[in-house]
Amino acid sequence: MQNKWIYILLTLASVITYGQVNLTLDADKNEYGGKDIVNLTIVLELNGSDLVQQTGFQLPDLSKFNIIGSGSVTNTVIDPATNTLITQKVSRIALEPKKKGKIKIGSVLVTVNNKIYKTEPFDVNIRDIVDKRSLASNTSGEVYLNMEIEDREVYQDQPTIAVLKVYSRNMDNLRKVKNIRLPQQDNINVHPINFAKSEIDPSGNGNMASQVLAMFMVFPNEAGYVEVPGVSASVSTYSHKNKIVSNKVKLNVRKLPEGAPESFKNAVGNFNVSVYNASKEKPEAKKPMNVVVKVTGEGNLPDLELPKIAASPDYEVFAPKITSKVSPGTTGMKGVVLANYVIIPNKSGDISIKTEPFSFFDPQDRDYIDIGQKILAVKTFSHDQIMESRTTVEKVNEYTNNLLETVNTPVLKTTSFKVKEKSKFHWSILLTNIAILLGLFIAYLLFKTWQKKRTLVRETVSQKPLGSVAETEKEIRELMKTDINDYFGYLENLKDNNEYDKFFATLEELDQEVRNQYFKGSVAEFKTFLEKHKGSSLAEEYGNLQQRIEMEKYSPVKSLEGIEELLKTIVNLYSQISK
Repeated sequence: MQNKWIYILLTLASVITYGQVNLTLDADKNEYGGKDIVNLTIVLELNGSDLVQQTGFQLPDLSKFNIIGSGSVTNTVIDPATNTLITQKVSRIALEPKKKGKIKIGSVLVTVNNKIYKTEPFDVNIRDIVDKRSLASNTSGEVYLNMEIEDREVYQDQPTIAVLKVYSRNMDNLRKVKNIRLPQQDNINVHPINFAKSEIDPSGNGNMASQVLAMFMVFPNEAGYVEVPGVSASVSTYSHKNKIVSNKVKLNVRKLPEGAPESFKNAVGNFNVSVYNASKEKPEAKKPMNVVVKVTGEGNLPDLELPKIAASPDYEVFAPKITSKVSPGTTGMKGVVLANYVIIPNKSGDISIKTEPFSFFDPQDRDYIDIGQKILAVKTFSHDQIMESRTTVEKVNEYTNNLLETVNTPVLKTTSFKVKEKSKFHWSILLTNIAILLGLFIAYLLFKTWQKKRTLVRETVSQKPLGSVAETEKEIRELMKTDINDYFGYLENLKDNNEYDKFFATLEELDQEVRNQYFKGSVAEFKTFLEKHKGSSLAEEYGNLQQRIEMEKYSPVKSLEGIEELLKTIVNLYSQISK
């Protein structure tokens, strides 16, 4: 009888152990400073194979916090002593407090086998809170900036979009906010989307008006908690200028998954790589050729580490010139990045120019994509083979060109008579000449009309009173003003014909003509003039353009894409200056 009761008690004990459920909620500490992160840990432990979690964790009211990150992991083991299945689920939540004082954290609920389990509530104490709004008091009231980032949990090198807003009780203050400076920090890369101001919302935040000032992408380049610095701006009034700074935002940057290929560097997004020969001539041994590595796609394109051309005894490779055309996309910066290499083949025959292996991480599929190496097969020729392959006409043209370039005559400028190979009749030149003749005829008719009105104009001018010095200077400037559109068209033709020396000489002439309109002799004086009369932004763009022109002018390799991009910048800037 006694053995029977012992058997019953052991059976009940095993049943109780078999069906045990443990649910806990803890914080890493009880008291926090204003800059500390509150870390909550939820642990659910199920002892038994017949226990089924029917709902997820139902969190308490966390409206007094900002949720800046969360994560969970599930572990399953079998206890060898009791042969019991133990399932443990651990979730962590990172919170940022909004107010100071004692804050109650309620219970977490979960349903297991139609029974609701909950944790005990507890309090945490927040000592102080740093005010995140940077106020700038002026004559009309307060103005402050607010940086908003909705997606605060991203992968390393994956972008998140930030929106900058300005708030004020007086709508007139919103128009005084200028000189926006985006955050700069070593562990983030920032690229602007646009600086177009939105319509003013008169009830943006309570009784304050609001306006969107800018949108930009933030690419965190390290894992962990990354704090995005505040955006600064200035509020200008007639009496003084105030600097205002927005709030800071913390991001929970997830580390990229394990199992990355050896060729993975930092490319996050979706990309494609190609390589091609940009030289027009036949590849010749011991002579340079241009090889371009092209990367297209969308992601952290401006900041990724490009695949290089692998070293080989078959050729010698030099450092590339990088050009890019990128714009904001839906999942990052999209466009194309070109690496223009100068390569000198060491031998004649078939050679293979290979890039380094390249792979990237796709955040949508959460997987690594390895696209391997890209190979460019090139057949190079010796100098004798190049000469033998030329036709008789090409040899005569080369001989004539060498003669005209080396032997100067006293009458002719020989370089202008250089024979061009494979020339053909151009209808565009004929049409251009006809247009010039028509223009001269129209100019003759206008001249005759002007002669008839000359006497009347002289009488009118003699009766015209003298103006002020400023008015006289303005009239002289108008008379000296050059039609820069003619320069733009000529520069376009020089670019298309690859006449880069004439291109940069004409560009210097254009810059001199524009400076003469404002009676400025040097670039430094003209930059000071622009900063005083047309704004510091335009003056800074002018200075940057001059440096870029010098770099392109003395670059050993000039790419058509780089010259095209430079010409677009020139047209845009000089059009603004000459308005």
